Amino acid sequence: MASYTIGALAKAADVGVETIRYYQRRALLDEPQRRNGSYRAYGDADLSRLRAIRRAQQLGFSLDEIAGLLSLNEETDRDKARNLAQTKIDLIEARMRQLGEMRDALRELVQCCHATTAPAPCPILKALARD
Repeated sequence: MASYTIGALAKAADVGVETIRYYQRRALLDEPQRRNGSYRAYGDADLSRLRAIRRAQQLGFSLDEIAGLLSLNEETDRDKARNLAQTKIDLIEARMRQLGEMRDALRELVQCCHATTAPAPCPILKALARD
């Protein structure tokens, strides 16, 4: 079993030391006892958990959602994990639809801007100022 200082753990997981401390304050990562009265030693399980937190963040989970995921049992909570992931997919798809609508509205404004010649008011600025 490997033993890491907080700096070595941070480097191995490609995060900052303050990130590890923050995760500890949020109870996402345990803070090990001091060894020999000097420094805290982290193990491979800590590195794996830290990497799992980072992967979950990359998938769009918030730290609160990650705490919920990490509290699940790999053997018995498959349905709960799947439901959490499906909820995240639904939110992402809703956000994608919203972003698509925003893109389409902006495209329309840009096209109006191209089609409008001076001295007429800018359609983009006019649309933004509309109540």
